[in-house]
Amino acid sequence: MSRHEARLTWRSDGQFATGRYSRRHEWRFDGGAAVVGSSSPTVVPVPMSDPAGVDPEEALVAAVASCHMLWFLDLARRAGFAVSEYEDAAEGEMGRVAPERMAMTRIALRPRIAFEGQPPSGEELARLHEEAHARCFIANSLKTEVVVESPAPSPI
Repeated sequence: MSRHEARLTWRSDGQFATGRYSRRHEWRFDGGAAVVGSSSPTVVPVPMSDPAGVDPEEALVAAVASCHMLWFLDLARRAGFAVSEYEDAAEGEMGRVAPERMAMTRIALRPRIAFEGQPPSGEELARLHEEAHARCFIANSLKTEVVVESPAPSPI
């Protein structure tokens, strides 16, 4: 099987002992991409978090949405459908799972897909999403409920 790596770097801003230290850090990936990471401002207030950074919760939601989309595109192509555009307004919900334990309890994918030529029927579209979900490596790695709330095909 394959291996996937990410390099994370954080440096103290001199405020660590006070508890008011920056949570801003950097993620680096093997292809050279660098992303600013931070805790969410809903968890750690600004200025100790960086609202411009990607928080781990957002990254998880994006990873599930991206994995689903990549499988959907492949399956749609194999089924003879020409996807011209795909957008997803994915959203994750945090919830308490035990005393003092929070988790991502639900991720809703809301893809809007435009097709060239004949779009799939509602039944075909649902089947494509079901199969994409079943094949998504990230969704298969989670306990979290992942649902696809997909409207009928329409122009984006």
